[in-house]
Amino acid sequence: MSIEALVKKQRDFFESGRTIPLAYRLKALDMLEQSILDYEEMLVQSLKEDLGKSHEEAYMCEIGLTLSELRYMKKHLTSFAKSCRVHTPVAQFPSKSFTVQEPYGVTLVMSPWNYPVLLTLEPLIGALAAGNCCVIKPSAYAPATSNVLKKMLSCSFESGYVAVVEGGRMENQSLLEQKFDYIFFTGGVNVGRTVMEKAAVHLTPVTLELGGKSPCIIDRTANLKLAARRLVFGKYLNCGQTCVAPDYVLVEQCVEEELVHLIRREIVRQYGKRPLENPSYGKIINQKHFERLLRLIDKKKLAHGGIWDAQTFQIVPTVLRGVTEEDAVMKEEIFGPILPILSVSSIEEACSFVKRHPKPLALYLFTSEQATEDRCLGTLSFGGGCVNDTIIHLATSEMGFGGVGESGMGSYHGRKSFETFSHEKSIVKKFTWLDLPMRYQPYNKIKEKLVRMFVK
Repeated sequence: MSIEALVKKQRDFFESGRTIPLAYRLKALDMLEQSILDYEEMLVQSLKEDLGKSHEEAYMCEIGLTLSELRYMKKHLTSFAKSCRVHTPVAQFPSKSFTVQEPYGVTLVMSPWNYPVLLTLEPLIGALAAGNCCVIKPSAYAPATSNVLKKMLSCSFESGYVAVVEGGRMENQSLLEQKFDYIFFTGGVNVGRTVMEKAAVHLTPVTLELGGKSPCIIDRTANLKLAARRLVFGKYLNCGQTCVAPDYVLVEQCVEEELVHLIRREIVRQYGKRPLENPSYGKIINQKHFERLLRLIDKKKLAHGGIWDAQTFQIVPTVLRGVTEEDAVMKEEIFGPILPILSVSSIEEACSFVKRHPKPLALYLFTSEQATEDRCLGTLSFGGGCVNDTIIHLATSEMGFGGVGESGMGSYHGRKSFETFSHEKSIVKKFTWLDLPMRYQPYNKIKEKLVRMFVK
């Protein structure tokens, strides 16, 4: 079936009205949950093949989080979908006002390769919960996982309802030529611009989950031992191939030496003295990205690591010290296991540094001073983040997750996912037992006086 024919099939399915009843949506979420459970081992194996993820990491960071989001949505969907009564201005008396959530229709979810299960299925959960049909385009860079997802979803859903399109740039381009009612894209900034440009042709709304260089600020009052441990976890998880990974560190100069020492010790503690022999340590997705990362390692500034295996596309957790704004590693999002450390003289200097650059997807602050926390959270713009931890802010269904500026637009998770894939209709129901004449022509002074009394 051609992509054009697939989109038409989905539009016919949506227009049949089958996805509208709440019972149908809940059944779809039940089917999706059962599919994930049935295919869990295959998904784990595919994540190992594509990214070298361990069984534990595959569940903790992908399958488990997806199931958690899915169960949260099932529990709360009835309340999310209810119409909501709102206040009616006295000028509209007698009437009542309320909002109604409706699905957009046929949606497109384009997912990345770094978390190919989580970042494919979480948007799908929102799309199905809101009553949409959905075409899914997984990344060609994670072919094993893409193939399992296609088998899994094909067994559970009609293609008119949920369909997976595999392939590369040609398929991406063909999909973006079609008219969708909503597009949800997770990936890089450059492709995000293309998605938005193509969507503009049809005036299709979009959510863009992008990335950028997410800073980690550490001041002199921080618990450095704990900061090092949580920083190493967040940075080197999935070999640094995480959109919200700490991209670089801004640390007050007076504690830099101690922090570097603790980071080096923590790397050994978590990954062993020989990380390349650690079966739970993953790999870079492909040779292109592997070679790009090697070009970012300045051997003159190595504080730890700098070792790699060209056969397995693995790079030891690496730390660079004495980095400046002009170094190659600071010119692009790293998306790999390389951590640049820059020293600053004060928190003011750190804040100034962050403000000079595009708004990041995440920001992490380690401090024990409330004034420093208030200053950073109140003056720096970023998608989301943590105080005294890294990356865990995305692992909750109670808060939205998304970027700002060049790091993206729109958000999802929990209620936000439902709202993202829904259009909120505003309705005023006017009663017929009274009709105030003041709004009708011909106008006169009495009517004007009444209008001024009610409309203010």
